[in-house]
Amino acid sequence: MHPNRAFDIRDTATMRSVVNERMFGLMVASTRKGLRVAQVPVLLDGGDRLHFHLARNNPVGQLADGSEVLFLCNGPDGYISPDWYGLPDQVPTWNYVSIELAGTIHRLPDAELPGIVERLSSAQEQRLHPKREWHHRKMDQALFTRMLKGIAAYAMIVSEWRGTAKLGQNKSPDVRIRAAAGVREQGNPALADLMVGGLA
Repeated sequence: MHPNRAFDIRDTATMRSVVNERMFGLMVASTRKGLRVAQVPVLLDGGDRLHFHLARNNPVGQLADGSEVLFLCNGPDGYISPDWYGLPDQVPTWNYVSIELAGTIHRLPDAELPGIVERLSSAQEQRLHPKREWHHRKMDQALFTRMLKGIAAYAMIVSEWRGTAKLGQNKSPDVRIRAAAGVREQGNPALADLMVGGLA
């Protein structure tokens, strides 16, 4: 994470909100084949358990139960031009929000897999309202069952939360507003809003 402590996210609830909003990230692990990354949609339970699924032949999923893993969830990010600050002698930078979760991976019983898949799809489908929610019952159930055999369910038990929101906090409010206007003009309103208002 960024070494400037001004950018630290210290509130775990704020980090949880980023993960719950994104529901996607990178699971990084040291496997028998070396360092590997798996892209995973995730469900964060009320506590410190992150549920996800992987293809059964994914090297990350073949780790021994209790192996250490790192989950990385990124929020909005973007390039910041020095010209936007309206100040002399500035340099380019990149603003971003990033959450790291350190912990251990655990394979879950196959019986838990359908529920995790259903909760993941339902959470995303609800965001598409007023579209009618897709459900696996719309599929041929024999086909759905066969497709489930290609994936397995996991939980990550989170032991440490680390977060960075590098949003120009080392600049004055008026300078941040000017830089945010440049970001917005480039079509990145999510990052611009955070630069002005911060993380909720």
